[in-house]
Amino acid sequence: MRVTEIGEFGLIQRLTHVLERAGVAASSPQAAFPLVIGIGDDAAAWRTDAVLELSTTDTVVEGVHFTRETTPWKDLGWKAMAANLSDIAAMGGMPLYALATLGLPQDAQVADLEALYEGLAWACQEHGAVVAGGDIVRSPVFFLTIALSGYTRDAPLKRSSARSGDLLALSGPVGGSRGGLEMMLKELPADASSAEALRFAHRHPQPRLSEGRILVQEGVLCAMDLSDGLYDDLGKFMAASRCAAELEAWRIPFPSALERVFPGQATEMALAGGEDYELLFAAPPAVVERALARIPSAAIVGRVVAGAPGNVSVTGRDGKPLPVGKLGWDHFRS
Repeated sequence: MRVTEIGEFGLIQRLTHVLERAGVAASSPQAAFPLVIGIGDDAAAWRTDAVLELSTTDTVVEGVHFTRETTPWKDLGWKAMAANLSDIAAMGGMPLYALATLGLPQDAQVADLEALYEGLAWACQEHGAVVAGGDIVRSPVFFLTIALSGYTRDAPLKRSSARSGDLLALSGPVGGSRGGLEMMLKELPADASSAEALRFAHRHPQPRLSEGRILVQEGVLCAMDLSDGLYDDLGKFMAASRCAAELEAWRIPFPSALERVFPGQATEMALAGGEDYELLFAAPPAVVERALARIPSAAIVGRVVAGAPGNVSVTGRDGKPLPVGKLGWDHFRS
């Protein structure tokens, strides 16, 4: 069996089973700090005497996650750190310390790597993280792996806490990163302001740390960040919560620049586009309304319903189902 036959998340499930059989996928009685959240969420979490500690990791590989034609080195540093910061935001936490591992071809340029680290530093300065160390290895292709720790003193947001009857909402517009990437790759014509907006959306995603804290403060229990696309990530969200979802396509917010550059395609790109790093959350209506009152960019996009775990139906303004093909990102099937 090849990984392309089961996909990224099928592989995660099989490898998790290996760890579970060995008894190392959850807290043991000997663990100094009990594991609260393990494999399958945006970050792992374990309780210490003072706080709930969080830990996450992400990797970017040249030719898989980025090209030098569309992402300058400094922007890559920002984006790589932002992806990890977003995982901490999705738990309702705050960041602490990062470790950065570089895999470098022998012809790597020092100036490029300095620019990369300027981007890392920029994201850390903006969001209160510190790079505490890392590793450098030789590699046939460039890659960067960041491991980031964080903390929260509250109950963490989890993917598995949605319930039938909850509303689904987004912290802000989606699809801009996908639009920016396609615009640059295809060299599409665009007015200056739209082009800049979409480039910025792709190169400078904003981790929603403040919004994650607001969700916790207003009583939201369930959230995740959007890295692989709204439709695909919502399926994972509902699978973790053992529920289904009804997504109202006409409610999905997207940047106005996306419609100007891709007329008639913006909703589909908002459904499919990855690397937006907005927060998707679920909660009872009164809780969602309180959160929306404090997050002006947020919008209700659907509801959680009883049904096959992970099933997502998409409807138009008239309530009729919309056909949905293959959307989202899988490392081994995309």
